[in-house]
Amino acid sequence: MVEGKEIRSELKYTKDHEWLRMEDGLCRIGITDYAQNALHEVVYADLPQVGRELAQKESFGTVESVKAVSEVYSPMSGKVIEVNQKLAEAPELVNQQPYGEGWLILLKPSSLKDEVGSLMSAKDYEEYLKKLSEEKK
Repeated sequence: MVEGKEIRSELKYTKDHEWLRMEDGLCRIGITDYAQNALHEVVYADLPQVGRELAQKESFGTVESVKAVSEVYSPMSGKVIEVNQKLAEAPELVNQQPYGEGWLILLKPSSLKDEVGSLMSAKDYEEYLKKLSEEKK
């Protein structure tokens, strides 16, 4: 944990504060506890259509809060096979359970090995957040 922000060891992370969990060859993607905390109260999530092809680091939607609108980027290239329909009725799940019910999309990756290697481990992400925190001081 960094400043009370949860970082889960089984996930991979991006510098844009997305997380990725591998599940039977698929990638579940959401925003980190750090990101949801920075946004504050999430009021809307604009997510892509199922079937959309995404490139790694491509914006696939936005998460809107009372404070700001933030773009969300795909940690992997692949095809969107599911979006979290619960967020249409309950966008606050992104705040309440960023690593659980507040996930954003499920992706079928097109190229696993090269792209997974470019993502941060939990330890790397923790170090990255510490560095960001130092820069803000």
